[in-house]
Amino acid sequence: MATPLGILAAVAGAFAYVGTVDPNEPGHYPVCPLLKLTGTFCPGCGGLRSAHAFVHGDLGAAFSANAVATAGYFLFAVVWVLWLVRAWRGQPLRIRLAPAWWWGIGTLLLVFTVVRNLPFGSALAP
Repeated sequence: MATPLGILAAVAGAFAYVGTVDPNEPGHYPVCPLLKLTGTFCPGCGGLRSAHAFVHGDLGAAFSANAVATAGYFLFAVVWVLWLVRAWRGQPLRIRLAPAWWWGIGTLLLVFTVVRNLPFGSALAP
């Protein structure tokens, strides 16, 4: 049980920090290197703003800042609960994804990145 609880403590600490130190104010966090060098949003751009809004309970703003990151928060919660239950029962957590799933996740991130940088996908831009 120590490992899932330790991971939860680390994630809660990170979210508490981002919830306290507003990423919408310049100078608190480094700028995304890809955005700075190319002007292109990466799949993680807006993730800190998304986490800040999520901590403050504004799911609309969180989703607007980075839809993939917001979905990832919920996915993390589901996997963490599964991990905790299995640890409580003394069973290891084994999540094995077939290569097709990894390709699908990569494709989803690539499509998200391309679409959010096109004029018709500006709603996905942070």
